[in-house]
Amino acid sequence: MEIGISTFVETTPDPHTGEVISHAQRIREVVEEIVLADEIGLDVFGVGEHHREDYAASAPAIILAAAAARTKRIRLTSAVTVLSSADPVRVFQDFATVDAISNGRAEIMAGRGSFIESFPLFGFDLKDYDELFEENLELLLKIQQSEKVTWRGGHRPAIDNLGVYPRPVQDPLPIWIGSGGNSQSVMRAGLLGLPLVLAIIGGSPRQFRPLVDLYKRAAEHAGHDVSKLPVASHSHGFIAETTDLAADKFFPSTQQAMNKLGKERGWGRYDRNAFDSARSLEGALYVGDPKTVAEKIIHLRKNVGVTRFMLHVPVGTMPHDDVMKAIELLGKEVAPIVREELAKWEEENK
Repeated sequence: MEIGISTFVETTPDPHTGEVISHAQRIREVVEEIVLADEIGLDVFGVGEHHREDYAASAPAIILAAAAARTKRIRLTSAVTVLSSADPVRVFQDFATVDAISNGRAEIMAGRGSFIESFPLFGFDLKDYDELFEENLELLLKIQQSEKVTWRGGHRPAIDNLGVYPRPVQDPLPIWIGSGGNSQSVMRAGLLGLPLVLAIIGGSPRQFRPLVDLYKRAAEHAGHDVSKLPVASHSHGFIAETTDLAADKFFPSTQQAMNKLGKERGWGRYDRNAFDSARSLEGALYVGDPKTVAEKIIHLRKNVGVTRFMLHVPVGTMPHDDVMKAIELLGKEVAPIVREELAKWEEENK
């Protein structure tokens, strides 16, 4: 069971003071968070691409490259790269460069993205949302598989037997498919034999088990070795010394961020009752003391089949020291419990 962190490098107003941290400061803080995650033995850190004022990571590969030079073991991934509005050649080159700096620790998590700001910014039409992703993924996979590429699509100039450089340390450079729970994207990942990442940020994680099963059936149907295909989840959460302290610290920024998005998307108001309900064993929030969070991750592994768990922290703006403490607790206290208990469980179920 791999355990790590994901972030969107948010710069929303502080829920208590209204102060807005600068993009530059938040980016520097995230690099420090990645360095800490590496030092305490976490497996992976993901940075998500966004193109709006309240998120600072429009170029995740550059942030990951800065961290790559200061880390030794942790894997470094986008979470996600909005592939529909990106140039696959440049995406591959960027992450091959991160792979070189990190000596083989880079990954690409490709997704369509739930935010649309990148489309007008880069001159794409939203009506081509799905078609752009399919074409760009096809090209990205061709580049992954071959140094010289010949390709033709409907939205990008053709490539005729051209090389794409640098080549990565890893062969192949890992490419994951990120999904919010769409059955079509899950099946696509399975048929292509690509690792799958599910954003489990609402409802009950158990509801995602049928999607994991669908993914595995599709992969098996296409002739892939299902035992070699990892499944990851990305879920919001926070860890503190006590569960009450974790909940009280995490709720204000989460409420503010969720209500801002809810206003944009027509969701209902997010309140403490909804937050507390999601903290239950069957909920999608991983908030509590180390033992509580460890129990939920173990529950997720046993009931959903996830083999990599990424805690998304913070949601909104929280004090950097609190985020660093949560990361420390995840690596030093939660991860050992999870690994020990799951090792026993897997041994019993051989």
